[in-house]
Amino acid sequence: QVQLVESGGGLVQPGGSLRLSCTASGSIYSINSMGWYRRTPGKQLELVATITSAGRTNYADSVKGRFTIYRDSPENTVILQMNSLKPEDTAVYYCNSDSELLNSDSSVSWGQGTQVTVSS
Repeated sequence: QVQLVESGGGLVQPGGSLRLSCTASGSIYSINSMGWYRRTPGKQLELVATITSAGRTNYADSVKGRFTIYRDSPENTVILQMNSLKPEDTAVYYCNSDSELLNSDSSVSWGQGTQVTVSS
């Protein structure tokens, strides 16, 4: 099993910045990728950004140039740096991981979600 612990959400004014952090723990052999998704009321879950074990990144068009995803210490931690935030970025953000476990099983895991609100 993999546990994802998220932190860093909150309320920020338009144009401001927030930093989301997610750390994976558990019976992990290796992590193939980690990322962030978001959901707003009435909308489907939307990919925000992902990063592979090789450091390859992928971003939603709506956040390119404003958000940056990167791996950090402690091990198995991913950061989403969000700059120039807009009201339309308001959502619950979920961390995701795709892992290989010590027992050779694969695991796709989700965090509990953290609220990001962009409002004046």
